[in-house]
Amino acid sequence: MIHQLTLSDVLAEHARSRPLVTAVVDGETRFTYPELDLRVTRLANALAARGVTAGDRVLWLGRNSHAVLELLLASSRLGAIFCPANWRQSADELAFVLDDLAPKVVVWEESETAAPLRGDGWVPAGAGYEEFLAGGSAGVAPGPERSRDAGGVDGDGGAGGGGADTAPVLALYTAAFDGRPAAALLSSAALIAHSASLLVVRQMEPGFTFLNSGPLFHVGTMMFCLATLQIGGTNVFTPAFDAEEVCRLIDAEKVTQAFLFGQMIDAVAGANESGKYDLTSLRFVSHSAAWDAMTTVDDSPWCRSKMGGYGQTEVGGMLTFLGLAPDAAGAAGRPSPLVQVRILAPDGSEVPPGEVGEICARGKSIFSGYFNRPELNAARTRGGWHHTGDLGRREADGTITFIGPRLRMIKSGNENVYPAEVERVLKTHPAVADAAVIGVPDDRWHQAVKAVVVLKAGAGPVGAEDVVEHVRARLASYKKPRDVVFVEAIPKKGFVPDYDALDAAHGGGNYPGA
Repeated sequence: MIHQLTLSDVLAEHARSRPLVTAVVDGETRFTYPELDLRVTRLANALAARGVTAGDRVLWLGRNSHAVLELLLASSRLGAIFCPANWRQSADELAFVLDDLAPKVVVWEESETAAPLRGDGWVPAGAGYEEFLAGGSAGVAPGPERSRDAGGVDGDGGAGGGGADTAPVLALYTAAFDGRPAAALLSSAALIAHSASLLVVRQMEPGFTFLNSGPLFHVGTMMFCLATLQIGGTNVFTPAFDAEEVCRLIDAEKVTQAFLFGQMIDAVAGANESGKYDLTSLRFVSHSAAWDAMTTVDDSPWCRSKMGGYGQTEVGGMLTFLGLAPDAAGAAGRPSPLVQVRILAPDGSEVPPGEVGEICARGKSIFSGYFNRPELNAARTRGGWHHTGDLGRREADGTITFIGPRLRMIKSGNENVYPAEVERVLKTHPAVADAAVIGVPDDRWHQAVKAVVVLKAGAGPVGAEDVVEHVRARLASYKKPRDVVFVEAIPKKGFVPDYDALDAAHGGGNYPGA
């Protein structure tokens, strides 16, 4: 017990050591750390009165709200698991989450998709949530049990292993690459470790104020929300991204950092074109002349590196940071100081620098496994490493390059060809808008590489040989496509190519292991 530290413990310490600091801003709602601590205690007791105990799940169905942070911290206090679900999902997708997670309590915002699924005892967001919270006792909430069964991985950081800080506390559903999503489980210890790394690279200091302008069911927003909690800063919440409202909040709350990328940044810059709002408190990455003039270009390693690196939900957010590797050869930088990274071959051996393999990791910020997925957990943690399912390469200077997802492998002769690696190179061709790579049966080599390419609008005449030569110049010769077919669009499953559809349309097959 003496070495444990949960998210709830972090809050309790801030209530004592930062009694005057504003912890939460959400519309007209403002709570100091002592006020937030009291609310979390009441909420934990209210959840306990509904039967929530260690290992039980609590689900949030709604947009961003201070309630998300409170429910996570109350779950930590009880040893329960909190899940903020993607409220944009269809009714069928939400039904799957409800059936898969079997939450003891659901707090929800009224919506057409969720309404038909509503069960007895669901707590309405807003006034209903406040009434539910106020009904909880202000006395000490019941602590988490020592033993849990959350369907994670046994051992440290998993169900049944360690104490309160190593038990799962946060569940985030990940992309459904295998046809159905899975809830990645993260412990307090993992989340606190990730926050510690992010604090260093972002150079967060007391007074740090974060605008939760991205969805909190996404690890990219959640990781900054929790790092802000860790440093004793202020979390500002807005229900969903709105450029004008983001400008107003940055000005009013003197926001230091916000969840903003690409088109979101352009939208905010456009909304403040007149200079109506003072955005200079925002210490952010350089983006455009207009944006840089409105904000303060930050010189932290995180912002200097354009917020670069490699990450995924299962590692708490970021596994590697470009900010830890100035002038790196690898586009993903170096690993967090609290993890180890290896690039492994399918047989579990480490590949030499310059060779492509699967990015694998272990360390303090790695997740506890997927909820109720024992077979998947066994596969992903084989050999004592978390197998990310993504491909990477260790460069000569020790840094990491992220290649792409390892969805399948092409076997040409005795050589392994990873489609993601070839696709990445194809997309660097100035005339290529999108591309996918499949393997087609070959009598001599077992499989041959075939590229399916979409050209950019207005691109000049481009032939198959030009595309092949582009790859040949950048990769080993055996990885180049033998055939190239030009199409109008690449079919997709979510954000990745639909390889089954591509195989059916273009003669793919003969994959190893199939």
